[in-house]
Amino acid sequence: MEPLHCGTSPIVGFRFSLHPMSGDFIKIIKGALNETYTSNVWMHTDDVSTVIRGKQPHVFNVAKALTLHAAKTGEHVALSGTFSIGCPGDSSGDVYLDKDDVLLNTDDTSQYVSSQFALYPMNNPDYMAVIYKEIERAKEHGVWNDSMHYASGIHGDIHDVFAFYEEAFTHARTEQHPHLVMTVSMSINSPAHGGPANA
Repeated sequence: MEPLHCGTSPIVGFRFSLHPMSGDFIKIIKGALNETYTSNVWMHTDDVSTVIRGKQPHVFNVAKALTLHAAKTGEHVALSGTFSIGCPGDSSGDVYLDKDDVLLNTDDTSQYVSSQFALYPMNNPDYMAVIYKEIERAKEHGVWNDSMHYASGIHGDIHDVFAFYEEAFTHARTEQHPHLVMTVSMSINSPAHGGPANA
């Protein structure tokens, strides 16, 4: 059996679960899906999670829009997911790579987000330097929150947070080490945030 090598496909994937803390969670999730333009990504939902795949700008655009539409209900919403690129064997869904770069979701509503992320530059022996560089980038962008075990805290307006995540995802991989995984967890409209003053 031949060993698997990191993929060269530019497909970015994001597998996530959205958890509205509400008895109307089905309505909130379906509403967010209905309000988000998803034609630029391949998407599949099962009984545990949803995956979206395609060109990087569209994957991050759809991920942000889904999260924002769920958050606009005012309910406490949690999201956890994993971004990945360069995974060995990741080739199906290439049809979505011919999409242009025009972003379909342009809602600029402000929304405070508290989140955590972790970077995994696969096969890169200098991975800690890569991670520290992106932490410095978070501080430069004003979204840095705190250091913690197994993750780093990121917070701020949802647009700034997602912009940082996409930038970190771009810079944390190289041609030599193209396989990158990034996990994110978000909490929005939590009573712990103390209301609009934190926005």
